[in-house]
Amino acid sequence: MEVVAKLPKGDWLWPAVWMMPVASRYGEWPASGEIDILESKGNARGAPGGGCDRFSSTMHWGPFWPENAYLKTHAEYPLPAGDLSQAFHTYGLLWNASRIQTYIDEHVVLDVAVNQSFWQWGAFGGGLDNPWDGRGDNAPFDQRFYLIINLAVGGTNGFFPDGLGDGKPWSNTDPHAANDFWAGVKQWGPTWSSPSLQVDSVRVWQRPADAGSDFAYRLML
Repeated sequence: MEVVAKLPKGDWLWPAVWMMPVASRYGEWPASGEIDILESKGNARGAPGGGCDRFSSTMHWGPFWPENAYLKTHAEYPLPAGDLSQAFHTYGLLWNASRIQTYIDEHVVLDVAVNQSFWQWGAFGGGLDNPWDGRGDNAPFDQRFYLIINLAVGGTNGFFPDGLGDGKPWSNTDPHAANDFWAGVKQWGPTWSSPSLQVDSVRVWQRPADAGSDFAYRLML
């Protein structure tokens, strides 16, 4: 799958291209998995918490929260020069039973080879139930997922950490965080020079399981 997009620029903007399971056949998050092809921030290049010159790709998985082993399947890509709001880039996902890989243009970002079960890889503690027991090594990433393309602002879940000295106008623990965010509009408003997440195209290719290695089927959305 490939999404051609230009990311937004502006403090505390949070663009994302990600995937969630259609049926959550293995249980509540993160037992049924999540694939984040792209997560970025609109802050300026070099911002303490990260800015629009970089993005991350992450797979979330584990028997339950907080047993989420996402740090084993997380990678970041820093753009060598400029930022991701200046041009359209191709953000891609290659996904089959033995490998899950994300990329930007020709650069691989996250590369996960499925050569053992995610339960083994996670080395989860004794006494926990394995939600993927009896399934292939690629479970929970062996089911249908749907695509989400969204642009969020702010938030209190820690994506924008506290205490970095970056002028963040709200605290993640403050019950009035949304009001504090808006009170700082004179600070962050002028930074929203290009606040749109612009999507040029979304393309998906799928090869039937019984097709030969030279078969290519293209589905265009």
